[in-house]
Amino acid sequence: MRLQTTAPHQPHLIRSTLIPLAAWILGGLASVSILPAATAQDASAPNSATPDASETDPDLLAPYREAATQRWEKEIQKYEALDAETTDPADGILLIGSSSIRRWDTAAEDLAPFRVIPRGYGGAKFSDLAVFAERLITPHDFRAVVVFVANDISGKPNDAAPAEVEKLVRHVVAVAREHRPDAPVLLVEITPTRSRYDAWPKIRKLNARLREICFTEPNVHFVATAETFMTHANQPRENLFVGDQLHLNEEGYVIWGNLIRHRLIEVLREQTQD
Repeated sequence: MRLQTTAPHQPHLIRSTLIPLAAWILGGLASVSILPAATAQDASAPNSATPDASETDPDLLAPYREAATQRWEKEIQKYEALDAETTDPADGILLIGSSSIRRWDTAAEDLAPFRVIPRGYGGAKFSDLAVFAERLITPHDFRAVVVFVANDISGKPNDAAPAEVEKLVRHVVAVAREHRPDAPVLLVEITPTRSRYDAWPKIRKLNARLREICFTEPNVHFVATAETFMTHANQPRENLFVGDQLHLNEEGYVIWGNLIRHRLIEVLREQTQD
């Protein structure tokens, strides 16, 4: 069932309706200790199925490190400078990934009452996010981490294979879970867009890989979005994107944020009931 908005061209009305509702839901959950503060995993707890980042293939990142450093080192250094001069919100939600995360200026509003730590940059791929994972993730004591990257497959000859991307995603997950073992990792499904719709069959295969990671890795969760951003004729909903038909517009972010916030509430509630 697709999420439908009653006022498709009035995102402020949508947001003003959804945010108080989310606050009411979380307020009720907090009153029964559904969302306790995150705590470090007990040292005596059994090891999870996910290997530590230090135990992953040491050659995994080698093919990507030089290109990633040349393109993104200055951006990562800017975030490191920001980390040094700011304090994260208690139990913040770390947002990492590509330009859809970087351009999400209303993330704090769309995910309220969750508080956010936005660390998205440019045209990130998992091939460079994996290289910078420790520098982007380990400075933060987050309640959960949300990951969205959509550039490894874009319809170009040098697109990565889904199996290759899967290994990189698992490395990012390992870094996050080694740093904050109790904090859930949410992988957001790659959105169908008009500008990259020719590559959609291959992107769907990567989405299936992301879903499989969530089935096989403890405390890693899938955020389904694709169906919501498709018409009944299985075409991208062009009215939810800006002119480039790649990045979300304000209404698109309201819907995207609602899906992510709802999944966060669901995951954190389930975590405390286990």
